[in-house]
Amino acid sequence: MEAGMLSATDQQSMVSSFLEIAVGQSAETARQFLQATSWKLEEAIQLFYIGNEGGGTVGGSSSQIPAAENIEALAEQTSRMIRLSEAERNVVDEDEVRAPIPVIRGTLYDDALLASRMRHPESSSVPGLRNFDEEIKRPGVWEPEQGVASTAENSRDNLASLYRPPYHIMFQGSFEKAKGTASSQDKWLLVNLQSNTEFSSHKLNRDTWSNEAVSQTISTNFVFWQVYDETTEGQKVCTYYKLSIMPVILVIDPITGQKMRSWVGMVEPERLLEDLLTFMDSGPKDHHVTLSHKRPRESSSAQPQKTKVADKSNEYEEVARALAASMESIKETSEVIPKDKHVNLTEEDEKTCLENKPDYPPLPEEPKGDKSLLCTVGFRLPDGRRVRRSFLRTDPVQLLWSFCCSQLKEAETRPFRLAQPIPGASKSLDYDTEMTFGESGLASSMISVTWE
Repeated sequence: MEAGMLSATDQQSMVSSFLEIAVGQSAETARQFLQATSWKLEEAIQLFYIGNEGGGTVGGSSSQIPAAENIEALAEQTSRMIRLSEAERNVVDEDEVRAPIPVIRGTLYDDALLASRMRHPESSSVPGLRNFDEEIKRPGVWEPEQGVASTAENSRDNLASLYRPPYHIMFQGSFEKAKGTASSQDKWLLVNLQSNTEFSSHKLNRDTWSNEAVSQTISTNFVFWQVYDETTEGQKVCTYYKLSIMPVILVIDPITGQKMRSWVGMVEPERLLEDLLTFMDSGPKDHHVTLSHKRPRESSSAQPQKTKVADKSNEYEEVARALAASMESIKETSEVIPKDKHVNLTEEDEKTCLENKPDYPPLPEEPKGDKSLLCTVGFRLPDGRRVRRSFLRTDPVQLLWSFCCSQLKEAETRPFRLAQPIPGASKSLDYDTEMTFGESGLASSMISVTWE
């Protein structure tokens, strides 16, 4: 850029910029270097420093600056050096190539563990890099030792212990052995297929299987078998029952291997307890006996058709005679008992029930909010319905009777009782208790309501 193309103001601005960098120099010196580089500020500053490398000081006086006749020579030399630097920048120097990263080889487990896996192929039902037997024997990551100072490692162990598998209720063995054990004990087989990549599997260990009511119910009424989907045993079960989403909970008939019920994903303890009640009433053998009664064997095909027709006609006659006899008995009973007297007895019974009925406390609205302050209870009513209700942990247990009374119309004139159908729990609940829900341990439990 020529000086003639710049105004006096622009020239003065560039001189000022030059002097801000080259401290201690005069305006005349700055103007000389700018003129030598055609008023290019960066090249002028670079030229100034190159000219002072020979022994001059940048912050020195103007007497240390090269003579004006040498400035143009320095400018030409600097321009050549810049062009050469740009050309070299485009050339790849093979000597400057970075050395390759060295290859590192290693193993995830030692030869002893590999040899153990080869000798005991039945252990393939356990996922790789884990040894359930050792985890049960020693604290390891699941149960850190007590009395040890708090460190980062202990904190990690305490966190891992929250997701500890339920070893205390798990069956140790293959799927076929679990079925055989369940069949011999006349218990349903409860199977839980898990996946290390799904956090819901770990939530089941933390929240559901560790629940005291769930654990007690399973250990008493079921044979529990847990396996990972990437193991050989897990893949067999997934293929046989056509499972693709993990985690899965199955109730299996150990006699036939039939899938009776399934749940996918995370299942809350109270919901699982409620759904398992139907399998606690009878075992697999009773279930098959009931099925055999519902489906009686048909008569032999060799029996003549006339005999079948005669049998049916005889059955119809017997049913007709039974109905006629029943109607006669009802008629005789109605004649023996006067109508007015029957009504008076019913009124007296209702009056007696109302006099003996406890004064149930008023039922407040169902609370909502922080789950840590709430207690959810399930009810199985006499008419077959199943309902759930939340209470505050500080509420009295008597609210159970208030809620049941609001759900049953007959409860005003007919007494009922509450019981917990969980093994180990009390058979009947006492209305006179003064405990709260938090003290009674009724959280996430199922209450059975029956008439007296």
